[in-house]
This record gives sequence, structure tokens and C-alpha cells, in this order.
Amino acid sequence: MRVLISAEQIKQRIHELAREMNRDYADQPITLVGILSGSLMFMADLVRELAMPTRIGFLRASSYRGETTTPGQLQILADQIPEVRDRHVLLIDDILDSGHTLTQVSKYMKQLQPKSVKVAVLLRKRSRQQVPFEPDYCGFEIPDLFVIGYGLDFNDDYRQLPYLAVLEEAAGG
Repeated sequence: MRVLISAEQIKQRIHELAREMNRDYADQPITLVGILSGSLMFMADLVRELAMPTRIGFLRASSYRGETTTPGQLQILADQIPEVRDRHVLLIDDILDSGHTLTQVSKYMKQLQPKSVKVAVLLRKRSRQQVPFEPDYCGFEIPDLFVIGYGLDFNDDYRQLPYLAVLEEAAGG
């Protein structure tokens, strides 16, 4: 594997994103909703940089199983999110790939009648997007490579890496 984005680059970019969010939300309370499991590292580091009152919740939205990179049917389990009615919601996800998951999760969140729904992603693979979706905050745009680390996995391994790396064997390399 080779490092694509270093731990220091990730830390610096999260600091920049948090500064934008602090400016955009000012002192308004928000609810962060992390999409498990990939968002965990990103969300944990981001929330420590936010200045506004913040609630935290999680949902599980998954369309991948095992070693596959082709999405299947999306399942949303949202039993771990607090009340979001009339609150600003910031969805946190690890990667914007096809756009299907974030489109459906955003639509689901809007049904809960929040004041607003915005989306922050650590990574974006623009070349893989199949549906139009624009995140409000994006850490890094990356090429169509199979990346692991910093919450992203290959068959549930490698999430703990403090950097993002390309796993050549998963990409057929």
C-alpha cells in the first residue's frame, strides 16, 4: 500500500473545515450525524474543533458487503440519532462515491424536519458519481482509487490507520 494523504494533511484540512463550519453556523446549535462506520475518525476529530453547541448521533447506511465495491440495496438504521426537528443537522460521511447513499440519507434526514441539512465528506471521488450531489464541505477530492485508513476499510480491516492509503491489491494492482 502507498500513502495517499498523510495524517498531518488530514489534520490540517479538518482544522480548515472546522473553521468554515464555525463561521457558517456561528453560535447556532447543531446536530452532527455520522454515517457509520467510515465517518467515525473524521467525526471524532472534527467535533473537537467545533465551537458551537453540538449534539452527536449516528446512523448506519450501508449498501456494500464484504469485499464488493458495487453498491447493493441501501439500508438505513437511524435509532441512534437525537431529535433533530428545528435543529441544524450536519451529516458526516467518509466518502462521496456514487452519490446514491448521501442522496438517500439526506432525503431521509429532511423528512425529520430539521432547520437545515448540510453534508460534510472527508473524500470525494467525482469520477465515480452516478447521481448529482454536492456536499457542503469536502476534505479532499481523490482519483478513482481504492483507499483505506482513517475510518475507511477493506473487508473491515485498516480503519485504524492515521492516514489514507491506496490498497493496490483491492484495486487489482
